[in-house]
Amino acid sequence: MSKKILILTGDAAETLEVFYPYHRLQEAGHEVHIGAPEKRRLQFVVHDFVDGFDTYTEKPGHTWEADVALADVDPADYDALVVPGGRAPEYLRNDPEAQRIVQHFFAQDAPVAATCHGPLILAAAGVLPGRTSSAYPELAIDVETAGGVFEDGGAVVDGKLVTARAWPDNGTWMKAFLAVLDAA
Repeated sequence: MSKKILILTGDAAETLEVFYPYHRLQEAGHEVHIGAPEKRRLQFVVHDFVDGFDTYTEKPGHTWEADVALADVDPADYDALVVPGGRAPEYLRNDPEAQRIVQHFFAQDAPVAATCHGPLILAAAGVLPGRTSSAYPELAIDVETAGGVFEDGGAVVDGKLVTARAWPDNGTWMKAFLAVLDAA
């Protein structure tokens, strides 16, 4: 059965972590909207790994229109939530509208998928205590400080929460999320 899904993101989100779930969920027959701080064209980025670097590199990625501003989102209109990573979660975690939306999905025990830096928003929204979550491995301390249990995996499922480390996990992450979504 077709579901309505919100992707919560913003500027500097990782291109592959937005587009892969966006198109994969559409392919599965779901209606997908992108919610951002403002309804406007967003600038995504591409993160990659380079030998000899201690961390990833960042380059400009694709642009895409947001469908709805976060302040205008009624989360009750959606069946599930996807929270991509990149740098967007670093500032979105401080946005009360982003926190409100995340809290709604957890209060309703609705399916939520988050990857890479996306769990930073979950931590800020206060929904990780007692939950097992993956994330970009350097965020293990953030998950644990927020009361969660960090698991270094590509498709970590805790109830209706499905998390992953980063874009190399997109296939296993979305496969697990689609199974949770279908069962919901």
